[in-house]
Amino acid sequence: MDSTQKLPLDMVYHWEATNADSLYMTQPIGNGQVVEYTWGRAIDEARRMAAYLKSLNLPEKSRIGLISKNCAHWVMTDWAIWLAGHISVPLYPTLNADTVNYILGHAECDVLFVGKLDDWDMMKPGVPDSVRCISYPLSPPNDFETWDDIVAKYPPLEGKPQREPGELATIVYTSGSTGRPKGVMLSFENMAFAAVGGTKTLGVGPNERMLSYLPLAHVFERTFVELGSLYAGFELYFAESLDTFVADLQRAEPTLFLSVPRLWVKFQHGVLQKLPKKKLERLLKVPLLNKVIKKKVLKGLGLSKVKLAGSGSAPLSHDVLDWYRNLGLELLEGYGMSENFAYSHMNKPGRTRTGYVGEALPGVETKISEIGEILVKSPATMMGYYKDEEKTAEAFTEDGFLRTGDKGEIDEMGRLKLTGRIKEIFKTSKGKYIAPAPIENSLMSHDAIEMVCVSGANQTQPHALVVLSEEIRPKSADAAFRAEIEQSFTKLIEDVNKTVDPHEQLAFITVVSDEWSIENSFLTPTLKLKRNVVEDAYQAKVDGWYAQKQKVIWQ
Repeated sequence: MDSTQKLPLDMVYHWEATNADSLYMTQPIGNGQVVEYTWGRAIDEARRMAAYLKSLNLPEKSRIGLISKNCAHWVMTDWAIWLAGHISVPLYPTLNADTVNYILGHAECDVLFVGKLDDWDMMKPGVPDSVRCISYPLSPPNDFETWDDIVAKYPPLEGKPQREPGELATIVYTSGSTGRPKGVMLSFENMAFAAVGGTKTLGVGPNERMLSYLPLAHVFERTFVELGSLYAGFELYFAESLDTFVADLQRAEPTLFLSVPRLWVKFQHGVLQKLPKKKLERLLKVPLLNKVIKKKVLKGLGLSKVKLAGSGSAPLSHDVLDWYRNLGLELLEGYGMSENFAYSHMNKPGRTRTGYVGEALPGVETKISEIGEILVKSPATMMGYYKDEEKTAEAFTEDGFLRTGDKGEIDEMGRLKLTGRIKEIFKTSKGKYIAPAPIENSLMSHDAIEMVCVSGANQTQPHALVVLSEEIRPKSADAAFRAEIEQSFTKLIEDVNKTVDPHEQLAFITVVSDEWSIENSFLTPTLKLKRNVVEDAYQAKVDGWYAQKQKVIWQ
C-alpha cells in the first residue's frame, strides 16, 4: 500500500481492515502482568471512545486535553479525538498545576483524559472544575468517569470519518526553557509528511519493535514512535516505571531504540560502574573476547537486538557516541523541533560524522542566515502558534523558512553541525562572544559528569557548573575522593582549554551539590537544561567563586 498520500486516520482504517488480529501494543499493568492490544481491539476501543465524545455534543473541532505517562490508552485517545472530529492537546505528565491551568485555559479544553501519573495531587489544583475528566485504568485514584465503563457502554463509532490534510490535528505546547509554553499547531498533513519521511529514511517495516518511554507529549516520541508505528505497522511496548525499565526493555527486545543524551550517559555510567572504562577498552582489544563482551554489555542494557539507535533533543558528547559505536551500536543523532514535528535532519548509517546531526531529511530545505542561524522549510513545518500571530510572524522569514534559533554550519556532504543557540551566546567583560554548547560537549566526555552548564556573562573568562553522576555523588563527601576528582577536573580544564580560543578558556569548574531535575524546574520535561534557571540559582555566588582563584570549587 502506498502510504505517501495517507493521513493518520487512513492508516488506522488500513490496519483495521488488513491486520486486525495482529499484536500492536503490549501494556504492563504491574506485578509482571501485561495487557495485549491487537490492532482490532485498539481501534474498537478508540471508536467506542469517539462515540462517547460525539455524544457530548461539543462544538466542532474542540480541543481535548490528554495528560498521562506513555501507555496504550494515550495512543487510543489520540485516535478517538480525531475520529470524533476534535483536536488533541497533549500535556507533559510532569507539569506543575500552574502550567496545567495555563494550557487548559489557553487551549480552552472542555475535556481532559487523566492517565498514568506520578504526582496527580500536585497537578489536580490546575484543572478547573468545569473540565470534564475521563480516567484511564492506570490512573491515580479519582472519581472520574472511567475509560473501561465508557467503552463497555458505547457501541463503536461507525464508518471512516475523514479529516482534511490541512486541518488542525494537534496543539503541542512547547516544553519551553523560558517563559510560557507556546502552542505549536500541527495539521494532519504535517504529521503524515514527517511520519512517512521518517519511516522511509530509516527503512523500518512491520517487523520492528519499539519501547515507548520518552514523553509522547513531545514531538520526538510522537513522530517516530506513535506515528512511526502507525505508518510502518510495527509493535509498541510500554515501560511500567523507572524501576522496571530494564525488565521492560528486555521484554520488548526493541529493534529500534530512541533516547536522549542524558539517558545514554546514564546507561554508560551504569555499565562503567560494573566494568571500568580502561578494563572494558582492554577487553575489547582482545580478538577472541571482543564480540562476547560487546554482546554481553548490550544484552545487559536490553539493547542486543537493536539495529537502529537514535539520540535527539540535545547534543551528545563525542566520547559517548564513540563509546557506543565501539560496542557496535551506531548511535545516529538527529535534529528537529516541535515546530517541524521533529522532522528536519538525521544521520544516516555509514554517513555519520561525529559532532554533526546529519543530512536534511527528504523534502527539507536548509540554509544558514547571515548571522549563522539555521533556517529550515518543509511540509512538516507547523501552521503557526495557537492564538499568537505575532510570535508566528517572528518565527518565519519572509520567504517562509522557519527560524530555528540554533546556530550551525553545513559540510561538503550536506551534514549539519549545531554550534550553539543564538540566544545562549553570552559576552564576557572583554567584549568577546562565547557559545557554551561546544564547551559543554567537551566537558561531558568525563565519566564523573552527568550535567554541565557553561556560563560567565560579563566575567573575564567563562566557568562551568557541573553535577556529578548519580553513582559518584555519595562518594563526594570523602576527602580523598574529592582530591582525586579535583586532580581529574584540573586536568580536564587543561585539556579543554587547549582546544578552544583564548577568550573561551575556562577559569574553573564548580561542582554543585544540588540536583537539577524536572521537579525543581532546572530541566524541561525532555531533560534539557533551563539555562536561565540554572544561572539565576547561582548568580549571587559567582563573583565569590572568581575571587577564590581555584580550578575546582565545591558548592
